[in-house]
Amino acid sequence: MKTNEIRELFIRYFEDNGHQAVESSPLVPGNDPTLLFTNAGMVQFKDVFLGNDDRAYSRAVSSQRCLRAGGKHNDLENVGYTTRHHTFFEMLGNFSFGDYFKEEAIHLAWNFITEELKLDKDRLWVTIFEDDDEAASIWLDQIGIQSDRLVRMGKESNFWSMGDTGPCGPCSEIFYDHGSDIHGGPPGSKDEDGDRFVEIWNLVFMQFDRQDDGTMNPLPKPSVDTGMGLERIAAVMQNVHSNYDIDLFQNLLSAIKNISNQGDDSHYRVIADHIRSTAFLIADGVTPGNEGRGYVLRRIIRRALRHGYELEIQTPFFFSLIFPF
Repeated sequence: MKTNEIRELFIRYFEDNGHQAVESSPLVPGNDPTLLFTNAGMVQFKDVFLGNDDRAYSRAVSSQRCLRAGGKHNDLENVGYTTRHHTFFEMLGNFSFGDYFKEEAIHLAWNFITEELKLDKDRLWVTIFEDDDEAASIWLDQIGIQSDRLVRMGKESNFWSMGDTGPCGPCSEIFYDHGSDIHGGPPGSKDEDGDRFVEIWNLVFMQFDRQDDGTMNPLPKPSVDTGMGLERIAAVMQNVHSNYDIDLFQNLLSAIKNISNQGDDSHYRVIADHIRSTAFLIADGVTPGNEGRGYVLRRIIRRALRHGYELEIQTPFFFSLIFPF
């Protein structure tokens, strides 16, 4: 299944389940000065979760372009050294604004990946926040997940927020097991950072509004915010173990390899990822600079350039593409 087909199937599935399709917002948040970049699908809905914005719908679905290269969520230094991290990526998400909560969110997610995408249930693992007995009961008693593939995790991994303040809550993550031939252990194990078990979907149960002093005020209505990395689920559906092996990256990687000497694959991953980030940031009005968003973009460009030097790329085409300013 091609990446575009997965995106279209996701949107259509949730539309069929009563969700309003909403266009991606820009990478520069229009409603939140606390964020450098749009780092999740829920950013454009922050005021809805807080009760400060009324919409004509209580369920939404989107494919949001995201950037995680600064602030609380920063994957910049991971790019190139894993097969699943990006600075720029698309996040598929479904949202409930005081409509459904944990039970329906879990059922909608499970039905999509097992009935629509037809993933093997025996390859799926689930994590929950350590004291979320309600979510545990839904997964064990209603979904039928085996208890040895349900892992309770702490606040660092299973309590989500888009920043230091704002909407937040416990979450439940779905992992896919790529197989024993890939290094890594299940979530919660000492080898969890390997590439074998990859988180594909995070279901966040929005319940609180975190204040500057750390106070957790209950939200007006318990809500749902989910996020599934399009590139990660595409790797699963295309039967590859690296996001960089999916159809979305092939032309870009081929062009880079055509103008370079042979080198470690990490260099190619960095350059391909950073070209995408640079292009989308500039398209959304960010230019390289010495502070703020411009400085992050400048770092991304310089990092791509450094890896280009490692591949002994010297053509003017490469430098004009990576470093246009």
